Amino acid sequence: MQEHARQQTGQQDVRIRVEDCGIASGYANAVRTNATAEEMMLDFGINSVVPASGPKAQPEMLFQVSQRGVMNLCSAKRIGITMGQVFRRNKEKFGEITLDVGKRQKSP
Repeated sequence: MQEHARQQTGQQDVRIRVEDCGIASGYANAVRTNATAEEMMLDFGINSVVPASGPKAQPEMLFQVSQRGVMNLCSAKRIGITMGQVFRRNKEKFGEITLDVGKRQKSP
């Protein structure tokens, strides 16, 4: 954040003040991305399984979008860099995060 502030203001030392009194939090277990030439959209929501309703019907996965974030691509790139750094530090401290649920399950 300090580097971003320096780039925006052209100054060496910048004091950053964060105001978060009106912040809203939400939980998401899924994200969908879309982008244009100038912006990125991130849809956050919950994935849930809708059971099959007939003998030949297949279950469906429902993605209920609850929040959308829209940002310019420069901000999106900064988020990507920051997230990469967070994941590297987390891996060093706690080990690899395995996305495959089958590999995380313990045998009975």
